[in-house]
Amino acid sequence: MRYLVIPVFLLSVLLFFCVNISPEQLPYAGLVPMFIPVFLIINFILLILLIFAKKKILVLPLAAILIGWKFVGVTLQFNNDSSDEKGLSVLSYNAHMFNYEKYKANDPKVVPNIFNWIREQDVDIMGFQEFYQDYTTPARNAIKQISNEGKYNYSAQSVEEKSGKRFFGLAIFTKHPIINEGKIFDNRKTNGAMFIDITVNKDTIRVYNVHLESMSIPAEQLDNIDGIKENYRKTWRRLNRGMVNRAKQVNVLTEHIKNSPYPVILMGDFNDVPYSYTYFTVRSLLENTFETMGNGFGFTFNKVLFFLRIDNIFYSDQLNPIRFNTLREVDYSDHYPIEAVFQLSPMVKAVPESLDPAQ
Repeated sequence: MRYLVIPVFLLSVLLFFCVNISPEQLPYAGLVPMFIPVFLIINFILLILLIFAKKKILVLPLAAILIGWKFVGVTLQFNNDSSDEKGLSVLSYNAHMFNYEKYKANDPKVVPNIFNWIREQDVDIMGFQEFYQDYTTPARNAIKQISNEGKYNYSAQSVEEKSGKRFFGLAIFTKHPIINEGKIFDNRKTNGAMFIDITVNKDTIRVYNVHLESMSIPAEQLDNIDGIKENYRKTWRRLNRGMVNRAKQVNVLTEHIKNSPYPVILMGDFNDVPYSYTYFTVRSLLENTFETMGNGFGFTFNKVLFFLRIDNIFYSDQLNPIRFNTLREVDYSDHYPIEAVFQLSPMVKAVPESLDPAQ
């Protein structure tokens, strides 16, 4: 038995450590931690078997479980989110261009439906990834539709201009005054990161909206498992390339967050699972609302790989989350929206007389 237990223990510890290794430094290092859930399950099974067999070597799977317990917390949560207390509400949504492709395919009802749903949400802050703005068509003028006759202030970041009349990128809408805004990075294709500073009562909060490098797998391959199998070699290469790019992006992002003069809310599509360098690099600075207030597995991907949780809302420890939900009933996009509510209390520095927009 020990010839199985000892290798499993050593491999488990190696896997747990790999989330601290940047894919920039070691090729394919980012792919290895994907096996963490498998090895946690194996260690649980070994522990049970060894308990019944009364073998002293049970200390090894037990040690592996204790060392890797944080990965259980990022995977599955059972929190009490029954509070109906009002607070600062936040919604993050990869809107998949508001289903523009279906709109072009002569299904115009799709776009008004998603905008109708968004306008029904009485949320303080909304962050959109894959935001598509079309000034030429009133029904697809996302800024006008979502700002709802001035109900929301907004800031939008374009990562791809389309003839000056349309753009693709990121956007944040908020009921609160925006006193500062900026761009952190963009790759001039589909991804980027932005921030705004808002005043909430007498406090100031910095809100980030990010869309990190995608997994680089064509959409048609994600529609069925056969497509993934047939292209597995290309898929692995693309996954690794995406992880390397996300590692670069998250290093820039976390450096920016470290210099924030205010408490932070960070939302967006991270395109990476919780067992990743990306996730744990951010987690070293901020708390995650799913971990503190979530329930179940919190999967956010609306495709054949339904078991992925790649959308997140992180926050500074000065803030206090009281609710978190994944809105799986909302299926307009290939992602589900996520929402969190934070308790309002004095917490933040006063608004400075001047603020360097580059911070």
